[in-house]
Amino acid sequence: MDEYAIGVLTNIGLVSFLALSAYLLLIAGELSFGQQAFFGVGAYGAGIGTAMLGWPLPVAVLASMLLGALAALLVALPTLRLRGLYFAMATLAAAEMMRIAFELLHWQIDIGGERVGPDGAQGFRGIRWIFERGVEPESFLAMVWVLLAAVVAGFLWMERSRLGTILRATGHDPELARSLGIDVARLKLGVVAASGALAALGGALFAHHNSYIEPRNFDMMLGVHSLSYALIGGLGTVLGPLLGAALDIGVLESSRFLQGYRMIVFGGLVAVLLIYRPRGLLDERLVDAWRRR
Repeated sequence: MDEYAIGVLTNIGLVSFLALSAYLLLIAGELSFGQQAFFGVGAYGAGIGTAMLGWPLPVAVLASMLLGALAALLVALPTLRLRGLYFAMATLAAAEMMRIAFELLHWQIDIGGERVGPDGAQGFRGIRWIFERGVEPESFLAMVWVLLAAVVAGFLWMERSRLGTILRATGHDPELARSLGIDVARLKLGVVAASGALAALGGALFAHHNSYIEPRNFDMMLGVHSLSYALIGGLGTVLGPLLGAALDIGVLESSRFLQGYRMIVFGGLVAVLLIYRPRGLLDERLVDAWRRR
């Protein structure tokens, strides 16, 4: 497999974590434009862990996931009382505040005669854990997709469990769910924390794949794309966000004749799907039909 194909497949895997975090919120009835903030928290947290504190990558990734879950909870506590577009705008505002905080973050230490650490808008260089340990691109690709497969397996288990039924019921009608004795507020806080940890996992791997990150990596468009992947692929199954990410990065971005018009084609695809298939390509009706067969 050539380097270009490895890079495309790795990017699909990385953004799939972010898409799945948006999908988890969507099936719970919440629309978030701010998942890129927790992706950034994971990237900076894991980068600091390995490059500055000398932690092994698994420890840094787990710490960044906890940090992402905590950051998501801090955003959710004052905003979950909002509904619909108000919640979406509040998450976008929180994400922009976090991006600005990354621009103001200056913390560098001297390691081997080199200044390492976040340097505000100049970014964070020197996240070289995988290069220093000789991890080949193919091995890192396998690592990303093994973790992604584990996450997808967890989602598939959840969708067939009582928790999945409760989650979708809450997303469809929270008042009815509340009348049936479901603690909607606590459930949604748990969903928000899990989505933050999931986005942070993708961000941690993204930082080590790129070895350099900057606040602009976590702007509003990343959040829009993560949400679009779930809406394009479909909300009927966890495979929907993966399909959306594959269509955008694997088809539109890697097709050379479309590269100059990628955003136009992507925006048009989202608009058409919202009109004709508002729940995405793999929506609940299609998935239920497949299961009955």
